[in-house]
Amino acid sequence: MAMKLAMPPLPRAMLIDMDDTILSAYGRPEIAWNTITAEFAEELAPLPPPLVATAVLTFARNFWANAEAAWRLKLAEARHLTVKGGFAALAAAGHRALPDDLAIRLADRFTAYREEEMFVFPGAHAAIDQLKALGIKLALVTNGAADTQRAKVERFELAHRFHHIQIEGEHGFGKPEERAYLHAMEALGVTAKDTWMIGDNLEWEVVTPQRLGIYSIWIDVHGDGLPEGSIVRPDRIIRSLTELLPE
Repeated sequence: MAMKLAMPPLPRAMLIDMDDTILSAYGRPEIAWNTITAEFAEELAPLPPPLVATAVLTFARNFWANAEAAWRLKLAEARHLTVKGGFAALAAAGHRALPDDLAIRLADRFTAYREEEMFVFPGAHAAIDQLKALGIKLALVTNGAADTQRAKVERFELAHRFHHIQIEGEHGFGKPEERAYLHAMEALGVTAKDTWMIGDNLEWEVVTPQRLGIYSIWIDVHGDGLPEGSIVRPDRIIRSLTELLPE
């Protein structure tokens, strides 16, 4: 039986990501796209919804793998572009050409659906509250547009749970820029050796923080494991924020 690695003593501070760490927000996009294309089945005919979902998802993954940071602040617009791109790929493969207005409606429905489906992961609020009660300084460090992310902070009652809230669109910088982590630590009055970073993005929550000397914890909510061939080695892997609590 695999031995559970002992956790180091709790730190003075934690920097915690929001989307897909505290909230179920953008994970498993294939499920969401299949749901939305099924809703539009009549308009997509004769193309089967799963075919359209796959085309859009493939285009979107390629887009986000190379996208400039500015697109994170224009999510709805980026989705218009990725659905149109998926439609164009289908047309190029000899399928029916789908109109741009349909692409925009599909993308906007996807955005609305994501908002509707968001929820706080079980135990996340209680875990954060307990960490705060233990005297740990907490910063919420999230990328994304000011209005979108601030609305989530309010909707999911996160503001009072953190000593510092840092939203990319409000501050003008975000992960994985080094100053995103340095600014958060400065706001909490701590240094890297006193700090843990927790989140679901290997580049943002592990690679850069480790380079700065921060203990980096990757949250793998679905238990998928590290991507095949990944050379990133988180200091610890958890599936829930509740695992951060002392036993």
